[in-house]
Order: sequence, then structure tokens, then C-alpha cells
Amino acid sequence: MVDSNWVRQSLTGPVSSVRTPFLRDGAIDYDGLRRAIDFNIAAGSRTMLLTAGDSHYFALSDDEIAEVTRVTVEHTARRALVVAADRHFNTGQALAFADYCRGVGADMLMLMPPDWAASCTPETLAAHYAIVSEKIPVMLVTNVFIPRGEAFGLAVVEQTLETAPGVVAIKDDMLGTFARKMALRVRDRWAVISGGQKQNHLNIHPYGCDGYLSTFVTFRPDVAQRYWAAITRNDIPAAVALIRDFDLPFFKIVQRQPGGFDAGIHGVLEMAGICERWRRPPYYSLSNLEMEQLETDLKAMEIL
Repeated sequence: MVDSNWVRQSLTGPVSSVRTPFLRDGAIDYDGLRRAIDFNIAAGSRTMLLTAGDSHYFALSDDEIAEVTRVTVEHTARRALVVAADRHFNTGQALAFADYCRGVGADMLMLMPPDWAASCTPETLAAHYAIVSEKIPVMLVTNVFIPRGEAFGLAVVEQTLETAPGVVAIKDDMLGTFARKMALRVRDRWAVISGGQKQNHLNIHPYGCDGYLSTFVTFRPDVAQRYWAAITRNDIPAAVALIRDFDLPFFKIVQRQPGGFDAGIHGVLEMAGICERWRRPPYYSLSNLEMEQLETDLKAMEIL
């Protein structure tokens, strides 16, 4: 049985979402992955969180997902909690992957079950979480619920609370009233983290949110830690000022990059000397000219 206090402590504060780095030829850059893990731990993230999106699992094979998981666990070497992730695996696949994750030493598994054509019900999703959580502690991710709406998501949460004692955490991407209602309901049982951006964390912080996925902890950890210090001392004006001065301008800049915000963030990681900008085709990678403009824009805002 996992120590729920340790899970909550590990997921408190800024959490690094691990982006799988690539070389220019599309091969996974495992040395870059190890450098990113070292940087994130030194930056104060107590969890290395793999996700289907940031970790590029939609562009990886199942064998590559397994290897990224293994390398992450091995290189983290118990310096932080490791949350593995799957990618639209059916229950049988998820069970097999849970066995694998437990075998290589992952601490938790974030499940992203398939729901093509609204094919799941709250009961079948809760059963999926319950069955897999018998193998390894499970984290839910709420972006699975976004196409189905708030009522569906809350019904899944309620059913899972009743039937899946092995679920210990939830990552929120739905935001808004769902996030607030969900946090109020689960805060005594599950650790709660919000998706990227400080403003999303602040949206549900008063309702019971332990931490958040931080982009800044992966390249400018002083900003992430200043925000968390403000939250810890309940200095909301200071937290809001950091959102105004750093998060809002940063995401405005990276979201307008060709290839979207992730292309921009991979570019920033290259500027920080952690790993290269490349992403696996058909995903777009920034050109040299676009990198120069991005660096100019970020320096003008004193973000780099």
C-alpha cells in the first residue's frame, strides 16, 4: 500500500511534466531526458510526471513508452516520486503496462483510457481504474472527461471514490466549476494537482489543490519557487503578480509559435541548454529564425 501522505507531499508545489526530447533525426534523446530529470530535481520538483501529451506518447510506440518509463525511473533513482502514464490503453493493455511499471519501480500510473464515440460509462471507467489500481497506485487525469462535460466527469469521480481504493491522486485539466467541485469532493482522499499554468492552480487552490504542473520549474525554477513561496504564506497578491509578469506573457509568446506551445517550450529547453528543440515529425519544430525571434521576445519580457 502506498503512503498517501508521501504521495501528497511529493505532489505539493511545482511539479515537472517530463517532455520527451528528440534528436534532429527523430530518435529519442535519452541523454537529454536524463539532463532534464537532473535539472527538474535540482529545481525542486519532488515528482517526475510522465504524461501522454507532454511526453509525446501519441508519437511513440508502446515499446518506446516502456523504455522512456524505465529510463525515467532508473535515472530518478528514488530522488523523486515517478508517475508513469499510459495512452488510450484498454483495460487489458493497462493491466499489462501496470505490471511493467511496477516491475521497473514506478510509484504510480496515470491512466488515460479510451473513450471513442462516448463509448464508456462512469461505471466502466471506474471499473477500469479500480482493476488497474490493484496492481499499482493510480492517478486519474480529467482531460478524458472534457468531451463529455462536467456532469459526466463528476459522476466518474463519485463512482471511482466508491469503488477504487487504489486511486490516490487526480490531475485536473477541465478547470472551472468542475475543478472546484471535484477538489472539494476528493481532497480528503486524493492528492490533487492542476494542469499547467499558475492561474489554473490558483483557480482551485482554495478548494483543495496540492500542486500544479509547472513549465517554469523546467527552465526558470526561481519563478516557480517564488510563486509557491507566495502561495505558502498566503500572499495572493504576490502570486497574482507573478502570473501577470511571467505566466501570461510567456504563454502568450509560446502559444503563437508555429506548431503551438509545445514547439515553443521545446525551443526554450534548447535555449536553456537542457535538450534540443526537435520534435518527431509530423510535429513541427522551430526553425533557426523562429528560435532567434522567440529568444528575442522572451528576453524583452525578462523571461530569459
